[in-house]
Amino acid sequence: MTAAEARTADQSACKGAHAFEAQTSRSLRDYMRTESGSAGLLVVAALVALVWANSPWSQAYVDLWHTELSIRFGDGGLTMDLHHWINDGLMVVFFFVIGLEVRKEFAIGELTDRRRVVVPLAAGVTGMLVPAAVFLALNPTGEQAAGWGAVIGTDTAFLLGVMALVGPAVSTQLRIFLLTLTVIDDIVAVSVIGIVYSDDLSLGALAVAGACLVVLVVLDRYAVWQAAPYVLVVLVLWIATLESGVHASIAGMVSGLLVPALDPRRSDVEDAARSFRAFRQSPMPGVQRVARRSLTRAISVNERLQEALHTPTSHVVVPVFALANAGVDLRDGVLGDALTSTLMWGVVLGLVLGKAVGIFGGAFASVRLGWGRLPQGVGLGHTLAGGALSGIGFTVSLLIISLAFESSRLQDQARVGVLLAAVLASLAGWAAFRFSARVLGQTDAALPTTLSQPVDPDRDHVLGPADAELTLVEYLDYECPFCARVSGVGAELRAHFGDRLRYVTRHLPLPVHPHAELAALAAEAAARQDRFWEMHAVLFAHQDELELEDLVGYAAEVGLDVEQFMRDLDDDAVVRHVEHDVASADASGVRGTPTFFVGETRHVGPYDARSLIAALESARRPTG
Repeated sequence: MTAAEARTADQSACKGAHAFEAQTSRSLRDYMRTESGSAGLLVVAALVALVWANSPWSQAYVDLWHTELSIRFGDGGLTMDLHHWINDGLMVVFFFVIGLEVRKEFAIGELTDRRRVVVPLAAGVTGMLVPAAVFLALNPTGEQAAGWGAVIGTDTAFLLGVMALVGPAVSTQLRIFLLTLTVIDDIVAVSVIGIVYSDDLSLGALAVAGACLVVLVVLDRYAVWQAAPYVLVVLVLWIATLESGVHASIAGMVSGLLVPALDPRRSDVEDAARSFRAFRQSPMPGVQRVARRSLTRAISVNERLQEALHTPTSHVVVPVFALANAGVDLRDGVLGDALTSTLMWGVVLGLVLGKAVGIFGGAFASVRLGWGRLPQGVGLGHTLAGGALSGIGFTVSLLIISLAFESSRLQDQARVGVLLAAVLASLAGWAAFRFSARVLGQTDAALPTTLSQPVDPDRDHVLGPADAELTLVEYLDYECPFCARVSGVGAELRAHFGDRLRYVTRHLPLPVHPHAELAALAAEAAARQDRFWEMHAVLFAHQDELELEDLVGYAAEVGLDVEQFMRDLDDDAVVRHVEHDVASADASGVRGTPTFFVGETRHVGPYDARSLIAALESARRPTG
């Protein structure tokens, strides 16, 4: 590689990394990186299992997983072999983390806007029905038919890892789309495991499990913020589910769904800050205990448990599961037997062909029928490629195979199908991405990073000279605690740059904040009487009190004609102004608040005054 080529490659990599940072929340970036990183460990573990199972020491591999492990409590306790401890124990932690992630995405994440769920929901459903139909077409009856559940799941870690290798340089929007799709996939797959592949049921143990779920609901309802009660109840739920005959994976998923996820409340964040300042002034054990308690309380139980469990689950639990389940002894005719088996080909075609056709068909049909739209930057060619990669079933598929078949011969045939499908699906995804790029012109699956609507001093709210050389645009939400914390940044920036800077605000009331839209209308109604910035400051100062009667009081406080203010709140032109800002945010690729644009380019990274000053200084330097 020449020096010029190396520089080009570095610039391309930086551009891709910059775009990735620009288009995802920090928690979602961390999730994707953890999942992508674990894919490498998963591949290594699967290869080690295959080599070990086909080596002269293969019996040691078999004996290891049949080693019994007991945990005793007096006269009672649990005794299972190591294989069951992994599949029925460690994997419950894996599904618990999935449940936590699903709850967070629906509560405060990407899925708070339900309009974004329609297309991936349809694609997810057809992406399970079509593979199952393909499998059952080849295996309609008999013991082999029980394996249909093995083709409905997708291994998210493998999917993201392979996409990083064969997908576009920037595929953030496609990754988010596929993550949304796998949420539906995971819920259905775990339900199938828990209901279809369960043993004889114990009503007494089921009653205990049901009581545990009720307790989790009560803990959520009463906003219990300590993690210990949730963990204790989930542990009892797991044991009860094991004894009930229902596969324990469903306990993990359902309990994760019941652990609350909330945005940090402004009052809790301020309490934590006060407690930290107190400890700084008086570093004593009692003060430290109070500060630690306040800091912990500011973050929801859901996010704290994810923080603690996500990395060990992805980097330890899933690779250990692969090590215990991917070891298929291919000697003595096993491989030849598998290649002539309709079971193996049912798994391969169900995952490779069924997933691609099902996901692409569901997305295409839902868009054509007007049910929803694909995310910005994602084309139908991308959905075909992503659907092909979704044929990597691995983790869930191997788990279902171990439950569906008692015959080791059938298990081996199905496992060979899962391993072959992972290779073929990866190749199919690579080919589909190349086709999308070269034939359809669908390269990066990314959000826009440029301001869609230039600043218009006649309609935008601008502090500073209209013709200033530097421009900073902020999309904000008056109920967003992060926006409140940076609400004074504009003054600091203007103090630094003086008349060289104009600071512009636009509205983006988020659906998760019930009073944000009314507050935005109140700011625009105040603007009718030239009091926008006064109302702007008051709204942030009282963002926990934004009911209509509160807004009326603030109108009087800033000196407005209250009757005129009330009329303007319902004025169509005021409503259209806010809607115009929201539309421009969507077209500019804005997905959260606060979001800043330096000039016409979306700012990436911290948004404290020092960082924004550096970004603005960089923007004004001549290029070339």
